[in-house]
Amino acid sequence: MRYGADMWLARPALECRPPLWARSGHVQTLVGNALRFPALHLPCEHIEIGLPDGDRLSARRFAGEQPIVLCVFHGLGGHADRTYMRRVLALGVARGWEVWLVNHRGCGQGRGLAHGTYHSGVAADLGAVFARARQQRPDALVVAVGFSLSGNALLLNLGDGREGPHPKPDAAIAVNPPVDLAACSQLISAPRHKIYNTYFIRGCVRAVRQREEDGLIPAGKYPVRLGMSLAAFDDSYTAPAAGFADRHDYYARCSSLPYLAKIRTPTVILHAEDDPFIHANDLRNATLGAGIHLHLEPTGGHLGYVSRDLPQYRWMDYALGHYLDALMSHLATR
Repeated sequence: MRYGADMWLARPALECRPPLWARSGHVQTLVGNALRFPALHLPCEHIEIGLPDGDRLSARRFAGEQPIVLCVFHGLGGHADRTYMRRVLALGVARGWEVWLVNHRGCGQGRGLAHGTYHSGVAADLGAVFARARQQRPDALVVAVGFSLSGNALLLNLGDGREGPHPKPDAAIAVNPPVDLAACSQLISAPRHKIYNTYFIRGCVRAVRQREEDGLIPAGKYPVRLGMSLAAFDDSYTAPAAGFADRHDYYARCSSLPYLAKIRTPTVILHAEDDPFIHANDLRNATLGAGIHLHLEPTGGHLGYVSRDLPQYRWMDYALGHYLDALMSHLATR
């Protein structure tokens, strides 16, 4: 097991010990994302966060008595109701924190609120959320958790990439971030990873069709279809819709890897050695800023982390709870 070189945060007491039936990264990914989590029926406020270009983000705000705002961001093809989002909500609520579950542009309850598209480089959008949180709760610390695509965007925000500097949180956790987008796209588009490519493309194409139905983009302008690779989708839609020359330009300008060395904000990067489509070496060999604590877990897949030692097998929830508390303790001693 590897951790950040400076070891400024204590590691969780338990490792992720997979059951016999979940020893591969593929099984970890599939089972971890398929396990159910009970619905949380909690009062919340629907809020919209304005962006400089006139678009709006949709979020659900769950009030808390502690002066901490936890902002949570979903991955590619996701939304605020994803199981992993609700699980972090449960962690925040249990601590008495205020929690914001944020939908990226056009996702979930945000459908129809944005002409622009979301992608792995939306560091400024995250900054707008942090600025709004500070405006509403000037007394509070702001903490962020970003999953997968949002993990990369969060690190990009913290490292002042993509037209930074940006408003930042006081502390952050990035889970399974694709810090090298070109390498990740190549891996996920490989024939052996067809199941992942199919899953992501189905959601991506659905989002484009919805945007056409809502009159936000002209029908047929972007030639996307089921069965295409994620790389081809980025060439056909993501890059041109977001103002990039092509997917190579998009990947180069929005990968957080070159900006990790600049991060000073207390930040945990949690990643699994056996993630099927994000190389652990991208992080292992990276130059990390003084604020980063890198935790590479031997097993866990992509957002899976199925462990035989914990209720409902949820090691990721256990690790996130540990690091959220550790970050708050670290901030209290600064």
